[in-house]
Amino acid sequence: MAPSAMSRQADWTKSLSEAQPVPYWLEDPGKPHPEPALTGADTCDLLVVGGGYSGLWTALNAKERDPGRDVVLLEGHEVGWAASGRNGGFCAASLTHGLPNGLARWPEEIHQLQELGRRNLDGFEAAVARHGIDCEFERTGEIDVATETYQAWELRDWHKELEQKGLADDIEFLDADAVRAQVASPTFEAGLWDRRGVAMLHPAKLAWGLKQACLALGVRVYEHTPALDLKAYGAGMAVRTPYGSVRARRVALGTNIFPNLLKRVRAYTVPVYDYALMTEPLTAEQLGAIGWKNRQGLGDSANQFHYFRLSADNRVLWGGYDAIHHYGGRVRREYDDRPETYAKLAGHFFTCFPQLEGVRFTHAWGGAIDTCSRFSAFFGTAHQGRVAYAAGYTGLGVGATRFGADVMLDLLAGEETERTRLEMVRKKPLPFPPEPFAWTGIALTKWSLARADAHGGRRNLWLRAMDRMGLGFDS
Repeated sequence: MAPSAMSRQADWTKSLSEAQPVPYWLEDPGKPHPEPALTGADTCDLLVVGGGYSGLWTALNAKERDPGRDVVLLEGHEVGWAASGRNGGFCAASLTHGLPNGLARWPEEIHQLQELGRRNLDGFEAAVARHGIDCEFERTGEIDVATETYQAWELRDWHKELEQKGLADDIEFLDADAVRAQVASPTFEAGLWDRRGVAMLHPAKLAWGLKQACLALGVRVYEHTPALDLKAYGAGMAVRTPYGSVRARRVALGTNIFPNLLKRVRAYTVPVYDYALMTEPLTAEQLGAIGWKNRQGLGDSANQFHYFRLSADNRVLWGGYDAIHHYGGRVRREYDDRPETYAKLAGHFFTCFPQLEGVRFTHAWGGAIDTCSRFSAFFGTAHQGRVAYAAGYTGLGVGATRFGADVMLDLLAGEETERTRLEMVRKKPLPFPPEPFAWTGIALTKWSLARADAHGGRRNLWLRAMDRMGLGFDS
């Protein structure tokens, strides 16, 4: 490494010297105390397993549909402590992990999926207001930015295709000057601004607010209460916990990355670890140097992409790029911290924003995302329709979990609705193969994606084969 490069690397790592290896969002002083664990036996109409967004929306929507329904929610640790309290806070209207993925997989349904997604985000915003959830909700939109010339041409062509298909509402193409007028980075070559389809929010405050809304409507929430097994019990189901049990007429499973109580569902997801940094609050001068007056979320167009946004107190969250899958699909607390990724992300941050030289990072953290082979959620039932599940959101579940909650409630009610008629809901992705094939395939895909980024986006034989089979691995 040349001396100048070594010096820059030293500066980048110095920016991490005081970063705490904990999620910024979860350190908020307003964090509520956990609810007591379940002891003894309980009964209910609907049991929800999982205290992340998926479970919380299911419990809340169930009570709003039928205030007389008796609902219990079990959380193995504390509400919002996992992915729901660690993500970047991008709340997208998309139900399909982005329009390109949705158009490639469900072209006949894409207009309907887009409309359902818009209605879901509108309903999300209305629910936040109705329940007084102070989660710093800002519907500022998102800009997908090109950092290479070939990416700029791809964005322009993609925008033209969207216009031809009638899918470009509120989506604006920005050339280099226009995108840099929004956010000033010398690396930006173009952008697509989705003005209404994405909101920014505080992830943990959303989870805590949903919990409070559930409690206010009469949901019994038990924290530090893992569900150990699930069995049929008479005309309903029974779930055993460390100190008790719950009997329920219906069960909704929202455990996502954690082992599903239905073993047959487990092969459809693998855990991927994602990492993020948070800066100290920017001064007025530093904020002026980068613009960002409209406070959009941003993501770059590479296969190994970054996502970044401003917090309410003008910190910059910078995450993504690395997607780490550990052999055997293990989920372990020690994987939440990865200094080699933090150093890489810091270098990328200062390359994007050289005018922020000297800014320090206060927090650095990671967490597991449940990904599936089609990148977007899948759904199903078991035990003669008494159990429903949703999983596989692949890092874009902040908004989509609310839609998934309604799908689960529809399925448990045995109702045919606009949601349950969707091919996306009726069909599942391909499962991942067993080890060592899963780890080998994911490693080869990651290597191929990195090569594509380094060679003008050209996809090798492996990626083209994966494309033909409708498989992938998201960075």
